[in-house]
Amino acid sequence: MSDPAVHWAAERAARESYGRLLAILSARTHDITASEDALADAFSRALERWPADGIPAEPDAWLLSVARHRKLDAWRHSRVQDQATQTLLLLAGEMDDAADGSGAIPDERLRLLFVCAHPAVDAPARAPLMLQTVLGLDAARMAGAFLTAPSTLGQRLVRAKARIRAAGIPFEYPQARDLPQRLQDVLDGIYAAYGTGWDDIDGADALPRGLTTEAIDLCRILCGLMPTEPEPLGLLALMLFCEARMPARRSDTGAYVPLDQQDPLRWNPDLLAEAELCLRRASEMKSLGAYQLEAAIQSAHCERRVGAPVPPEALVSLYEGLLALRTSIGAQVSLACALANARGPEIGLRALEAIPAQDVANYQPYWAARAHLLAAGGARSAARQAFDRAIGLSSNAAVRAYLHAMSDRL
Repeated sequence: MSDPAVHWAAERAARESYGRLLAILSARTHDITASEDALADAFSRALERWPADGIPAEPDAWLLSVARHRKLDAWRHSRVQDQATQTLLLLAGEMDDAADGSGAIPDERLRLLFVCAHPAVDAPARAPLMLQTVLGLDAARMAGAFLTAPSTLGQRLVRAKARIRAAGIPFEYPQARDLPQRLQDVLDGIYAAYGTGWDDIDGADALPRGLTTEAIDLCRILCGLMPTEPEPLGLLALMLFCEARMPARRSDTGAYVPLDQQDPLRWNPDLLAEAELCLRRASEMKSLGAYQLEAAIQSAHCERRVGAPVPPEALVSLYEGLLALRTSIGAQVSLACALANARGPEIGLRALEAIPAQDVANYQPYWAARAHLLAAGGARSAARQAFDRAIGLSSNAAVRAYLHAMSDRL
């Protein structure tokens, strides 16, 4: 058995099943950290054993069995006696459950997402905790998305996991009265996963490239579990609109292509049709939410495929409605760009400058937008400085090259 084949099989299991395996391991003991350690040990054992023994027919079940035994052994050798007996019994029950031909691994990712969204977990830690536990991202990988230093984010995650264990938060779907707030956090976590993958389409790592697909899959499952909730449909529509445009985001030579310059013929018509259907179903429930409005904005942009560009003032109204429902730095920057398109770059710059400076110091889209608007208004020196700031904050090579080209034209 060649090592590359083993590494490929282990990588595929990590990419496709990490969240499911961690959720199953954590469900009875409520100890996410111990489950992460056990799962890491199982992957390490796989890299040791599979070259000699062969890749098992059911890698997920093999990893789950090894991780469960690792947790059981850890408890047997632990000096911590409180609740140890009860936990051992629970783990033994897990072993018994797995004995019945357990090749099938149930999908528990959404249950774990709702655990991460529990009110006992600090609000700033919920979405990153979802990305780490369900998708396997580390603090360094996520820090930029949450405008937070990796060390700060790492401390939040450690505290959040300890809180889940100490509070004995049940691994179950919330009651109806608790659903609205918990659901919003879960949707935010799924969208953060999608955004992380979306920003990384040039990356060589297969895990980030798969995040967009996994986020869409999770949202589809959520829509099926909650068919009367409009916002999961709104989020699904939003991601499908974005996914439909993926093939047009790069030219044939790999250069970055901004939305207003993309060729609509390269957009995926099937995904666009599904997105429109989801948005229509959500609107029929007559309960407007932020994700539905974001999807409506994307739908307006996508009308270019039938030769009907959206009127600039309509986009201004949509972004103002979005901010009335839920404020965010991204929506504020987008509103400023919409105002610039509708009423001139000076109006857009005024809207950008109204955003507190500390909120956008390291927010790349702000500096890119500022650079474009300064250039449009003729302030070339200030525009070049803003372009330099945007280039320095961008981790994407194609975007950096595009911004360099825009700056050079000045």
